[in-house]
Amino acid sequence: MGKALNPSYKLYHPKWYRRRMPIFWWLGRFSYTKFITRELTSVCVAYSAVVLLVQIWALGRGEDAYRGFVDWLRLPGVLWFHLAVFFIVLLHSITWLNLAPKALVLHLAGRRVPDTVILAGHYLAWLAASGLVAWLLIGT
Repeated sequence: MGKALNPSYKLYHPKWYRRRMPIFWWLGRFSYTKFITRELTSVCVAYSAVVLLVQIWALGRGEDAYRGFVDWLRLPGVLWFHLAVFFIVLLHSITWLNLAPKALVLHLAGRRVPDTVILAGHYLAWLAASGLVAWLLIGT
């Protein structure tokens, strides 16, 4: 409607100041690099979940499909890749658990529980869960 009455009218759009940010801005500080690395390792966590779902899918399709999937897992390139994924997921797990004292603040008898106690509890729970899974897979 405004343009029909005044064809030379332009809507006013303020230009906000935006500082140019290089693509690798996060390499400027170690804390930023650590944060972005932890975020990028979640891609390997997602990949591990997809591999597990494909394994379940192959198991549901029958013995031949599952045997083909296991044969693919035994290829040297796949083994090396999955070894790298394992260490990346391990790094993700460790950095995630190290965040627990910052995210979980516990008070007991009016005093804050020390960060080391919270960390120890999380690592012991991780060790217990890993031991249970290993016992279920190997012990039976």
